[in-house]
Amino acid sequence: MLSQGVAMQAAASAREWIEHDPDAGDRAELRSLVDRAESGDRRAADELDDRMSGMLRFGTAGLRGAIGAGPNRMNTAVVIRATAGLCEVLRRTVGDDIHVVIGHDARHRSWEFARTVAGVVVAAGGRAFLLPHATPTPVLAFAINDLDTDAGVMITASHNPARDNGYKVYLGGRMVTGPGRGAQLVSPLDEQIMAAIEASGPADGIPVTAGGWQMLDESVEDSYLSAALALNTRLATLSKASEQVDGLRVVLTAMHGVGAELASRVLGAIGVADLQLVAAQREPDPDFPTVAFPNPEEPGALDLAITLARQISADLVVALDPDADRCSLAVPDGSVDGGWRQLTGDQVGALLGEYLGACYAGDKHRVLARSIVSSSLLDAIAAEHRLGSAQTLTGFKWIARTPGLVYGYEEALGYCVNPQAVRDKDGITAALVGCRLAASLKQAGRSMLDLLDDLAVRHGLHATAPLTFRVDEAEQITAALRRLAAAPPSSLGGSRVREFVNLMDGYLGLPPTPGYRLETERGDRVVVRPSGTEPKLKCYLEVVEEVAGREQLANAKAAAAARLTQIKQELTACLGL
Repeated sequence: MLSQGVAMQAAASAREWIEHDPDAGDRAELRSLVDRAESGDRRAADELDDRMSGMLRFGTAGLRGAIGAGPNRMNTAVVIRATAGLCEVLRRTVGDDIHVVIGHDARHRSWEFARTVAGVVVAAGGRAFLLPHATPTPVLAFAINDLDTDAGVMITASHNPARDNGYKVYLGGRMVTGPGRGAQLVSPLDEQIMAAIEASGPADGIPVTAGGWQMLDESVEDSYLSAALALNTRLATLSKASEQVDGLRVVLTAMHGVGAELASRVLGAIGVADLQLVAAQREPDPDFPTVAFPNPEEPGALDLAITLARQISADLVVALDPDADRCSLAVPDGSVDGGWRQLTGDQVGALLGEYLGACYAGDKHRVLARSIVSSSLLDAIAAEHRLGSAQTLTGFKWIARTPGLVYGYEEALGYCVNPQAVRDKDGITAALVGCRLAASLKQAGRSMLDLLDDLAVRHGLHATAPLTFRVDEAEQITAALRRLAAAPPSSLGGSRVREFVNLMDGYLGLPPTPGYRLETERGDRVVVRPSGTEPKLKCYLEVVEEVAGREQLANAKAAAAARLTQIKQELTACLGL
């Protein structure tokens, strides 16, 4: 419960915000909340304090938060000020004639926010290019380099709950050179934009035009399709195989997002003739009515897709998240209840890495990259194929900056398989590569599970698991990390901890980031870090079991599972959550 003084301060701050909020609906919403808080409604007072607790700040995926009035929410005023800050930073480098391409998903208010971004850019003297309809994030990321713009803004909250929206910034054109061209912004530019936002003044003092931007046509999406088909042709040549994708039966779900139409075009164009969409999740719906959370990682999110796959005896399930930058795969598995297994992000990461690694084998200047929280199996795959390997901080804004990148992934279902065209994760082209791999294995009478077993025999069984703590207050995360730093475990999973690294001190020469990394003498590792998008403390566990032969796989899997369970228990005790 808030003290009276804090409540009064929040109400005063809210009144000042209302005075300068250009959106009538947001003004009315915040005014109603103030009235309820001042009448003694404790819940309203807590909500008001949270909304006025500070500005939304750039995290792993840009600005992201609940839709609503106030500086700590996604709304018109916040979008105006964020865009004014972005324009100011762009002008410092390229002058007044800035070029910005803007896309949006189908979430609540996304189209409104996208037009607001365009209006601020035009009013600032720049050129704004607006994609014509709700579109996948990878298309926006592609458009930056395709159109040679200085920046791109995508209005999306990706796989967050329906109440959220967000604002992702990419830099290209005259702002960036090298492999980061077309990738999401990183420090120090994010801090520079935040400083420019703070200096921009109230939203009602920032000019916003009602037009003057250029509405793009379908040619950008057509160019994206052409780039995907060029990737397919390149892989067909490099793999020296004729994967018969026309013999593959695939179930696709867009999770009520914007990926169904374009993914269907891409997969159809490479020859996937038997593609069945989950009808109830095909059309964009900002309320995501058939899932508790529109995130393919969440339990139950693929239930409808797997039910359909079981009914039609499909070979593969492809699940995109709502903005289609992530991709999950599920495959038949007679050993589990229901007969289908959803693969983990690390498993898909290894499978795609093995396929692409074999395609690009022998060129040490080509690199397979992963985030530090993803499985080290990719490093072994790269070494076997005589390719370079790299680790980066979490987020594709870092992975995409890897020199020589031909493939990058992170365990949260993000895969970059065509970095020449899209310097970001892309669920649609990841699905393309997944279908090629599935078709190749099917022709040989094998499965993705068989290939995972092959990798375990060759490189050891790399078993990974998440451990996530959702909290109500950010201070709970800070306190847990403080406890871990003060008394780190001496052993995990029965093996002595040989390395305890504060990631703020830098790891492998990477930029400082909040969190810790632990590694045992056996080679098991744990990374603990706060989420950059949600109020969560996230732990990433990996254990490695040597496998003498396929007959030892069952024992190795059982031993790895037991050790992961033990490490989860030990880590939970250390964190005190």
